Amino acid sequence: MQFRFEDAIPVLRRTPAVLRELLQGVPPSWIDATEGPSTWSPFDVVGHLIHGERTDWVPRVEHILRHGDAVTFTPFDRNAMFEISGGRTLDELLDEFAGLRRENLVTLNALRLTEADLDRRGRHPEFGVVTMRQHLATWVAHDLGHISQVVRVMARQYTDAVGPWTAYLSILRPR
Repeated sequence: MQFRFEDAIPVLRRTPAVLRELLQGVPPSWIDATEGPSTWSPFDVVGHLIHGERTDWVPRVEHILRHGDAVTFTPFDRNAMFEISGGRTLDELLDEFAGLRRENLVTLNALRLTEADLDRRGRHPEFGVVTMRQHLATWVAHDLGHISQVVRVMARQYTDAVGPWTAYLSILRPR
C-alpha cells in the first residue's frame, strides 16, 4: 500500500482511543507487565508515544519544511519515557497522549501538505535522506507496531496459564 495522507489520518486519530480502551481500568499486573529484562511494559509504551508526540512526528515535519535535508534531525531518545513518566499514573499518560495527538493532528492539517511537500526530503541521523512521505508512513506503522506490542505483552502474561493451547496461540510464541 502506498502512503496516502487521507488514509493515514484515521489511524493516527484512533490510536489514543484504542490504547485507552485496552488499558484504562485494568489491574496494574497488566499495565506493568513486560516480556523480561530490558523490555517495555504497556505503561512504558504510552510514555514512549508521548515523547514521540512532543519531539518526533510533527517537529520533524516542520523541520523538513524549514530545513529540508540540509540540517539533520535531532536524534530521538527511544528511552526518554523512563525519566518523563516517573511518578505519573497511566490515566495521566493516556490523557496527555490523547491531547498531544489531537494538537499534532490539528497542526498537521493546518500545514495543508501537498504531494510536493510529501516528496520533500529531510536528513535522519541514522538513515540519511528520507522523505516526508516516508516519515508520515512511519508514524502510522509506529503506532500500529506499539499497539501490537502492548497486546503481545499482555497476552504473554498468560503463556503458562493457557497450558497446551499455546500450540494454537501464535501471539504467545517467541518471535
